Amino acid sequence: MTDLSITRLLVDPVLARARESYSVWLNDDDHIMSADEIVARSFESDALMICHSEILSSDVVARLSDRLKIVANYSVGVDHCDLGALKARGIVVTNTPDVLSDATAEIAMLLLLGASRRAFEGDQMLRLGTWKHWAPVEMNGIQVSSKKLGIVGMGRVGQTVAKRARGFDMEIHYTNRSRLPAELEQGAIYHPTVKSLFEAVDMISLNCPATPETDNLINAESIGWMRPGVVFVNTARGRLVDEKALIDALHSGHIAAAGLDVFQNEPGGNPAFAECPNVFMLPHLGSSTRETRKAMGDRALDNLDAFFAGEEPRDRLV
Repeated sequence: MTDLSITRLLVDPVLARARESYSVWLNDDDHIMSADEIVARSFESDALMICHSEILSSDVVARLSDRLKIVANYSVGVDHCDLGALKARGIVVTNTPDVLSDATAEIAMLLLLGASRRAFEGDQMLRLGTWKHWAPVEMNGIQVSSKKLGIVGMGRVGQTVAKRARGFDMEIHYTNRSRLPAELEQGAIYHPTVKSLFEAVDMISLNCPATPETDNLINAESIGWMRPGVVFVNTARGRLVDEKALIDALHSGHIAAAGLDVFQNEPGGNPAFAECPNVFMLPHLGSSTRETRKAMGDRALDNLDAFFAGEEPRDRLV
């Protein structure tokens, strides 16, 4: 049988399916594997199924065994992989698009609502027993309904966020590498630059991929383009945000509130955000539903099955 190494513990239906077709080695204690461990597994594997926690940098790729033929990512984002180095080694790379847009968009809306309506502060009042009375001026947040939402990155997830936000009668604005056709815009207002988008909207959702061009897209200068009192949400990647600049803006009130699912440092996050009561945080839960995690595994296995059957994988990147 074909040898498949799975670098993280996955949901039971995915593991059961994998074992039907492959000789599976599983990292069953679910630790984040080191570069040396990944390289060692490549000498025992025809295929690797990895998550975004496993980093295939150029120096790691250079050490991989010639036996390894394909890397099936259990993720949409592949910023943890040096695609050029993998292509040069002749190693096929796939990902899992389409199947996690709904789950990630749900988290984006949860963060937008939680940040705007001061969910963390309210939860703490109840847990700590400090809610002593009701008052018209207590815990007033920002209403989401009918606000102007700016989406940075109008791909699958961004379009799904827009669809959900329309249920709150939000006016959708967006910026993207290229303008969408009218049938995909669904009335959304296109901005050719991030600056013009930020100047026009009340709330912002980051949904673009992590690339060298988008690193620290949110920084002191771009925050300055935002309207005072904006609400900011990030479900994309932590590396898109200069966290110090964001924290400064949260302390000053220029950004009224933020909802964050991703961080520069993962796991762990940034302890400085814990000092900001106007931040609503989650530990990278974007795709974390039972349904989505199974669908991601099935998509990765579909790609592997096609490859080893001599067919073109549906989601081949290189």
